[in-house]
Formats: sequence, C-alpha cells, structure tokens
Amino acid sequence: MTELLLSAGRGPAECAWALARLLARLESAAARRGLRTERVETVPGDRAGTYRSVLVRITGAGAEPFAAGWTGTLCWQAPSPYRTGHGRKNWYVTARTCRTDVMITPFHEADVDFVPCRTGGPGGQHRNKASTAVRAMHRPSGRTVVVDTERYLHLNRRIAVELLRQRIAADDEAARRAGVDARRRIHDELVRGDPVRVERP
Repeated sequence: MTELLLSAGRGPAECAWALARLLARLESAAARRGLRTERVETVPGDRAGTYRSVLVRITGAGAEPFAAGWTGTLCWQAPSPYRTGHGRKNWYVTARTCRTDVMITPFHEADVDFVPCRTGGPGGQHRNKASTAVRAMHRPSGRTVVVDTERYLHLNRRIAVELLRQRIAADDEAARRAGVDARRRIHDELVRGDPVRVERP
C-alpha cells in the first residue's frame, strides 16, 4: 500500500480541472493493473468537479512502483475549458508519495510475557522476600511495565495487563494524530508553494 498526493498548488482554475482529469486517468490505469484506489482526502477547487488536492491510497501487488511512475510534475494538455481562445494548453499538477497510514497494534493477553520479580522499598517483610511484583512485556510493541502496587502476584499481573492495554491504545492514538497532521502539513506545503507557472507551448 502507498499513498499519492496530487496537488494543483496555487495554479489557475485549469490546474484544478487538470487534476480531476489526471485523477480519473490514474484510477483507470490502476484498475487495469488490478490495483485498488481510494480517495482518502480531497480539497475541492473553485469550480464544480475540480480539485485543489487529492490524497489517493493505492493498494495491491505493485502499488509502490505504480505510484512512483506517477510522481513528479504531471502535465495535462488541453485548451482551457473556462477561457475560450486562451493560448495556453499545458496545465501542471504535482504528485508525490507519502506515508500517513497508521497501523493499529492489536492487543492480546497471549502476546504478553510475565516475569515475577522482587522490588525494594517499604512494605514489610513479605514485599522484600517474595516475588510479588511482575514485569510484563507486550511482544509486538515492545512496551514493558513493572507493577508492584499490590501484595499478591495475580493482582499485579491483572494491573499490568490493563496498563499495557491503555498505553498501547494511547500510542496508537498519538500515531493516528501524527498521520493526520502529516497529511495536513503536506497539503499546506503544496498549496502555500510557488504558483504553478504555465508556459506557452
């Protein structure tokens, strides 16, 4: 799976129109290769049926090389649909791959390794001599916690599982927010960039 961001930048309305045409061509080319496309996020243009930017997710075998073939500056050649008699026929769109997807970490208690251990500090003779604390490690994420709040091992083990579950969920949420922020940053970067210069053929 890969994601491709197409943007008309701050080009004229024709660039947003060209982006919509290029997007349709990209989707049909992907379908011919057995790839699936999904419009993850779109920013509409000023005119109906046009886009300032589109984030497309491409999945399937060969998605990355396919997306790489569509990166760079893309040119759509056609007369302006909005200004009759206009001399320019080349309309430019930029495209670049980006990774904004977030893998959710599945949590299963079977993936947690428990090691009984002793801890120091106050708590009396039982705490210092018996292995009532527990060190728990979630193998897929590498997250580790040590719990010694309770006097009994089975209670500390139960608390450790809940702590790991909460921390992994918090990590996933932070990663999801970072992915959304990355998408916004990429879009803003392209929209704030230099206006697209359209040369006469």
